[in-house]
Amino acid sequence: MVELMQMQIRLMERSDVPQVVVLWNEEAMEYHYQPFSVESFIAKFFEHDYYIAELLLVGVIDSEIVAFAAGCIGEDLPLGNVAGYITTVIGRRDRMQLHHYDALVQQLEQCFRERGKKQADILFFNPMKLAWNMPTVPSHEHNNAPGIDRAMPFYSTLKKRHYVERAMQCGMYLALGNFVIPEDILQKEQQAYAKGYAITMYKQAQHTGLEAMLQALNNEQWLNDVTRHAREAVPLVVAIQNDRCVGFAGPIVRESNGRAFFSGIGVHPDHEGHGLGSILFFKMIEAFQQASCQYVTLFTGSNNPAIRIYTKAGFRVEKQFAILRKELS
Repeated sequence: MVELMQMQIRLMERSDVPQVVVLWNEEAMEYHYQPFSVESFIAKFFEHDYYIAELLLVGVIDSEIVAFAAGCIGEDLPLGNVAGYITTVIGRRDRMQLHHYDALVQQLEQCFRERGKKQADILFFNPMKLAWNMPTVPSHEHNNAPGIDRAMPFYSTLKKRHYVERAMQCGMYLALGNFVIPEDILQKEQQAYAKGYAITMYKQAQHTGLEAMLQALNNEQWLNDVTRHAREAVPLVVAIQNDRCVGFAGPIVRESNGRAFFSGIGVHPDHEGHGLGSILFFKMIEAFQQASCQYVTLFTGSNNPAIRIYTKAGFRVEKQFAILRKELS
């Protein structure tokens, strides 16, 4: 057990869950994170594939749990051979000071070091995904916070501990029901058609080259997810040339909460420069609307040129998340 002034830091036990859930639902929801029940908290943190006891911590002052910290590591994760991921550090703002947050982060870092990690990351590759609600439409959600809110005391602690802000991710939202593809995108589609391309729904018996196209994009997750959905006949928007797949968007999945889910959008490198990516995106949004999805959420870097396409489609930025890293000595 580590003690710092009035706060003790210890490993979290399952018996602590009810207190931590109350803490989370009173404090984290201020930053638009979704609430937990005791059962959903246990499933998220204790029954997760990447659960490690040393990376679930609580801070205690006068026998009251006032802070919760979580992280994870995994050799099979992106950057997993060198990085430990910090999931969250949340505390009671009326009881916590910055040095208390600092002590929690320091203990997570120490665990990373002891397990051979060279850096600590706050990044969307973290598999312990924390869902958050749209500030302007609280009943609509996104399934993963890709970083942390700058308004959180946790952020100030990371900056003091020499974490470098590497990017800003924008969480974006579009309500469906009145979406219409802009005229200039339809014209761009006609221009692509004149070059021998077509944007259509994937037909396994007719279209070829899906797996080869995905392999050329060098994204293993896309390769696994999109080919699996295609085998299961889940709708997928594709760009084709002579019935051969040269790009994709989707799959087209309506989640139980009405949210549209897709794995990504990509165009084979040999077929870039014809506007296929933007056409695929707008056709995908149209397909979601036709599938009775209520809304679409996504996140993208604040400096990503694609943000102009998303804005053109009607998306708005709901929240921004900082991506940070520290090299561990």
